[in-house]
Amino acid sequence: MQTEPTKSLVGEEYEVEVGPVAHGGHCIARTDAGQVLFVRHALPGERVTVRVTEGEEGARFLRADAVEIHTPSKDRVPAPCPFSGPGKCGGCDWQHVAPGAQRRLKGAVVAEQLERLAGLTPEEARWDGTVEPAPGDKVAKGEVPAWRTRVQYAIDADGHAGLRKHRSHEVQRIDHCLIAAPEVSELGVEKRDWPQIATVEAIAATGSNDRQVILTPTPGGRLPIVELDKPVSVMRVHEKDGGVHRVHGRPFVRERAADRTWRVGSGGFWQVHPKAADLLVEAVMQGLMPKKGDMALDLYCGVGLFAGALADRVGEKGAVLGIESNKRAVEDARHNLQDLDRVRIEHGKVEQILPRTGIDKVDLIVLDPPRAGAGKKTVEHLAGLGARRIAYVACDPAALARDLKYFGGAGYVPRRMRAFDLFPVTQHVECVVILERAGKRS
Repeated sequence: MQTEPTKSLVGEEYEVEVGPVAHGGHCIARTDAGQVLFVRHALPGERVTVRVTEGEEGARFLRADAVEIHTPSKDRVPAPCPFSGPGKCGGCDWQHVAPGAQRRLKGAVVAEQLERLAGLTPEEARWDGTVEPAPGDKVAKGEVPAWRTRVQYAIDADGHAGLRKHRSHEVQRIDHCLIAAPEVSELGVEKRDWPQIATVEAIAATGSNDRQVILTPTPGGRLPIVELDKPVSVMRVHEKDGGVHRVHGRPFVRERAADRTWRVGSGGFWQVHPKAADLLVEAVMQGLMPKKGDMALDLYCGVGLFAGALADRVGEKGAVLGIESNKRAVEDARHNLQDLDRVRIEHGKVEQILPRTGIDKVDLIVLDPPRAGAGKKTVEHLAGLGARRIAYVACDPAALARDLKYFGGAGYVPRRMRAFDLFPVTQHVECVVILERAGKRS
């Protein structure tokens, strides 16, 4: 028996009342028939016409863009970027929202995720509900800060640089990205042709003049001669092994944070906001309050940022173990902290390496897991180490909330939480939660 094909609703338009913001850079609405809409380019409380971009009859939800605004929110502003809007660049979620309102939206998302996935109110999470701007990011209504020190440009079939459209491989050509840091923009990537190149990642270090581009050729493509407006080192992604190889210049950039210079190799993780590293170190150390002689863990340690800060505070009688799965980052971390005998960096996955160490007791833990979070098994292992305090650094509120629920089940509760707007004009938000054993809260 043949079933009728499901009818696509792409292109259909509905006039709707926009509901609350949701995790993912959109708001919730419903069609007259009750079908859920995930709407971009809208704001809570607005009446808009939406056009469906993904979905079909009977689907759990549809994705849509607001294409006509009938009743605008007081928080709406004209998008400063000409490449932002329905069907255009997908890099920014909130170009059409006043800066303060963007942070309120992010705060609402974090609160909703905590309540739904962890069963925590802001008060129980010891969070005042605010999302703090990074120093220097307060801009006037209708302006956006230029903060992004790492930008990956997509190259179209004609060799022109742009950025990907939302949930698409299609390239939106641009001549300037408003959120790119000045040191990235001054390279002039958008002004050049990039034949036989798929992507160009431009990196501008904070605290040094190091600039780097990482080129990914198209299959079988050859590298062009790279001549940009500022001196750069050039790397390429190898087609066969996916590794990043040096073409010319340094194979790393030098970042500056926490009173140290950090070598970050190509493909290595570093916060993209120029103020983020110092801000997060300060929040973590203020929350943990390390003591001389403490034994500490830095999990998912990257190039060693938190391990270095911990080592400075636990002193010569203390010890810090860092664990990181990226081999190049481990090499960088060992280089960056080679003057500190009390620091050891291990290569491998946290859930595999930590049990092998034989460590059964620590004083402090920092974990900065990838977007998916640490997971129940790892959380339960960490809770069994009896740490005085644990600092959890999270870039995804859903993963954070899930892990906080696991920590709660294992006896650890929030002592303090802070949220930071380290990705202005996008949906993303960074959180730092300090945990301690239930019953020890003050």
